[in-house]
Amino acid sequence: MAKLYFNYATMNAGKTTMLLQASYNYRERGMSTMLFVAGHYRKDESGLISSRIGLEAEAEMFRDGDDLFARIAEHHRHSTVHCVFVDEAQFLEEEQVWQLARVADRLNVPVMCYGLRTDFQGNLFGGSRALLAIADELREVRTICRCGRKATMVVRLGPDGKVARQGEQVAIGKDIYVSLCRRHWEDEMGRGEPDDLIGFAAG
Repeated sequence: MAKLYFNYATMNAGKTTMLLQASYNYRERGMSTMLFVAGHYRKDESGLISSRIGLEAEAEMFRDGDDLFARIAEHHRHSTVHCVFVDEAQFLEEEQVWQLARVADRLNVPVMCYGLRTDFQGNLFGGSRALLAIADELREVRTICRCGRKATMVVRLGPDGKVARQGEQVAIGKDIYVSLCRRHWEDEMGRGEPDDLIGFAAG
């Protein structure tokens, strides 16, 4: 029985590298994969999934309103698809997440989604919310904060290099995001408790 998977993490945790490696493993064994990447913020019409360590692969792009079940089913009718991979899955619409669930349930093709869970303000992305609700398996891809704890949040740096506390949910650029643990994210966002209060509570 095929499943819908959601592999989530903060920025720079290696999600894309994992996706490309998993797709390569299928193809090395003579099986076919379909790769999708968000096209919302791309200027050209060619999709490309690329990782920080230099791995890359051609991919189809998805945008709002696309029927992913129909696209995958059509491809599957002509050439068997053994696994579907979706990068930047946080940009999926809720209905598109359900479409991918139908790929697993009705076409019996596993779907592996990779993406962010929350934005720089700590709010869930729409696609991530739907995946957390209905995916068969949730897998956290871990990375670490500057303090060594597990990083679960991300901050965005503005043009001045300082942490941005307001703005649009999405800004393009991998080098403008920093992954932090929840405590240091709160500190950077100005939400932490004053040190004197922390000392009083500890006493």
